[in-house]
Amino acid sequence: MYDTEANATGWYNNELQYYAVARAENSKISDGKLVITARKERLTSAKDYGGQDYSSARLITNGKASWTYGFFEIRAKLPCGRGTWPAIWMLGTTGDWPAGGEIDIMEQVGKNPTAIEGTIHTTSTAGTFGDGGETRINDACSAFHNYQLTWTPESLVIGVDNKPFHTYANKHQGNASWPFDKPQYLLLNLAIGGDMGGSVDDTIFPVSMEVDYVKVWQKK
Repeated sequence: MYDTEANATGWYNNELQYYAVARAENSKISDGKLVITARKERLTSAKDYGGQDYSSARLITNGKASWTYGFFEIRAKLPCGRGTWPAIWMLGTTGDWPAGGEIDIMEQVGKNPTAIEGTIHTTSTAGTFGDGGETRINDACSAFHNYQLTWTPESLVIGVDNKPFHTYANKHQGNASWPFDKPQYLLLNLAIGGDMGGSVDDTIFPVSMEVDYVKVWQKK
């Protein structure tokens, strides 16, 4: 489903995009792949338009699918260009942020396109940039890679192409540091600008993130 909750008020982290619903210009299936496209345009006729200069899409599984533990693999090719901020991530189905927990399996920004970040946010990390790590992929914008999460009762391990680069351990200190014994849902989006994306080069548009597949394995 599509997430549009903050279109009218403006998206978090000072992001600059309007997230459109079921609009082929922003999200479509092409050759078996999900394509999320950001464009330089003002969708002024939309009822929840909030003055944004860019359009994009944010797809979520909340209310349709959620998981507790498993191995998650999302095969994707990322956009490039200053101002892009694609993300593959998860949020808790219960509790306000950050109490429900956030698992950023992949974040990247166009101003530093080879840097892939994985970050965990909880109540215990509030007021910080989260507990995260970084790896480098030289062709993240021109080739598909497998962005992965291994989630067990003891740890969260984030990696790319079967190479882990960040581990967050369960220290058994309660919900403030480990809300990850409850379901989380998946989000796929392409934000523009904002605190992480930074200044925007308007010559890059349209620009897309392509998702080949999302796979989840769980023990029976």
